[in-house]
Parts: sequence; C-alpha cells; structure tokens
Amino acid sequence: MIITQTLPTPVGPLALLARGGVLVAAGFTADPLEMFARLSPSLRALPLREGDLGDAAEAVREYLDGKVGALDRIPVEQPGTPTRQRLYEALRAVPAGTTVSYGQLAEKAGLPRTAARAAGSACAQNLIAPFVPCHRVVPSTGGYGSYYYGTPVKEWLVAHESRA
Repeated sequence: MIITQTLPTPVGPLALLARGGVLVAAGFTADPLEMFARLSPSLRALPLREGDLGDAAEAVREYLDGKVGALDRIPVEQPGTPTRQRLYEALRAVPAGTTVSYGQLAEKAGLPRTAARAAGSACAQNLIAPFVPCHRVVPSTGGYGSYYYGTPVKEWLVAHESRA
C-alpha cells in the first residue's frame, strides 16, 4: 500500500507518498495522483490511500520552520541505474543553504565533470523533491535554471535554505 499525505507550504501544497515508511515520491502538487502516475508500474499496482506519514510530515514542518536539514533523516527510494543512484546520493549530500553546478554534482557522484548532462537528467527525473534536493543544482552560467515545479518554487527553496 502507498500512503499519501499533502501538506501546505508557502509555495503550494507538497504531496508525499510512502511505502513501508520510505518515501517513494514527493512533489509540489495538491494532487498526489500526479506523483503516483510517475511511479514504477510495480508501485502503481499498489493501492493508494490517505494517511499520516508521521516523521516525514514532521520533517517538512521542521524544514519550513527553519531546520533545513530535517529532510535529510527521511529514508527515500526511487528507481535508477547505479550511476543515477550515485547522483541521487550526491544530491542528498549537498548541504542545505548551498548550491552546486551540474558538473560539480557529477564530480561529487564520482563521474567526470563532463557528465553534467547525466546530472541534469537525474535532477529532471527526481521523484522525491525536495527530500532529494535537485533545487540545489544550478547552471554554471548563472541563474536558477529550470525546475519541474517551476522556477519560483526553486528560487523560494534556495532562498529559504540560505536564510536558515
């Protein structure tokens, strides 16, 4: 079974989806079905119901209250090749309040800096924002770049973490 809970944030609702206490999806949407549709077929075969996600929901509240490292303690799981998994691990290791370029993220994952496209692809396919903080990756040419949930959400997340 997949349990879902939607929480309010200053940049809109944040839907969380978990199986067995592990987040499998999270994103800035009021409709958890949008996130559910992005899951693997094996997870989409499971029933979906609303519930209280306990520590994950509490971590979001703490994050919003300024404890920006709170999301780090929540276990996450999403599909991907071994290289993709290394990129997701490297993303989770980028400290809140800092940003890295796509090339730097590739290097942190043990790839050459020229693997910036692979890093960008991992960010674009990330199912568990902001717990896997792809918002902390910005273009080396400046600006914020794109974000699945919109640049204003990315800007808010980066600013919120920088203030904390």
